[in-house]
Amino acid sequence: MTTNTASAADRTNEFPFDFAPQPTQDADLLRQLDFVPGLKEILTVRQVHALEHATVWVLSQSGPAAARADNQLLGGMSTDEGFYLYGHVDIAQLRQAVGEALHRIAGGEWDLAVHPRCGTNLSVAMLLTAGLAVGINLALPKGPILQLLGLGAAAAAAAQLAPDAGSLAQRYVTTAIPFNLSVVDISVSNDFWGREAHFVRVRWVE
Repeated sequence: MTTNTASAADRTNEFPFDFAPQPTQDADLLRQLDFVPGLKEILTVRQVHALEHATVWVLSQSGPAAARADNQLLGGMSTDEGFYLYGHVDIAQLRQAVGEALHRIAGGEWDLAVHPRCGTNLSVAMLLTAGLAVGINLALPKGPILQLLGLGAAAAAAAQLAPDAGSLAQRYVTTAIPFNLSVVDISVSNDFWGREAHFVRVRWVE
């Protein structure tokens, strides 16, 4: 992730999408497949997830160095109603960051949708490790030494592939550019497990 202040147009050209996200793509899909149960919630969560990542990036980049939120200490969880943000951050700073994040990401800075500490990366790493381990187990002779060597090779290969694979999964599966989101309010709330966090509530707009 870069931290420069290049224009939205410049950053659009930098983002490695095979195609440019269209502002109406999710709304059009929802109109065509409105009979599919849960589709709107899925589309909303993907957009909220991208806004969550963009907000964390903005918080870690904006303002004087002494006042920046520590990117390593911030975490989030997305729902179809908004996202929880965990970590120490001033609510006024958060309001400004969310507005800036939504403006920038919808304006073309699509790389803000991807974050290296997203849970998607961990899930992809686990799937890669399991898949490669099973494949090697089936391909190699059943001797314990070869099997152990194979498992080690699977783990090493998964570690190498996971960052890029996780990034791709975020871009194309677990996030979507929040063209249809509007911020309703930001409050301090408790999540499903009773943990206190800031909650950024959003609504779907056509």
